[in-house]
Amino acid sequence: MIAIYIVAAIAVFAVVRATVEKNTGRKLPYVNVMNFAVAGAVVLLIGHPLALVAAAAYFVGSTLEANAIASTYAGGERRG
Repeated sequence: MIAIYIVAAIAVFAVVRATVEKNTGRKLPYVNVMNFAVAGAVVLLIGHPLALVAAAAYFVGSTLEANAIASTYAGGERRG
């Protein structure tokens, strides 16, 4: 039970920092931490074996999303 409290505390810290931070480049890592916390909370709160699969799918999807946002923010791929 203490693990979920630790994950929740880290998530709340990330939410506060992402909300307060003005620089978008510094905000993105905190958004990533929030995604990791959601994936961890899914595994810890749901006692079913498929919860691990659901958390892994969420983790992969949110990582791809974060990479796309960071790539767009950085200027994306240069063509041409």
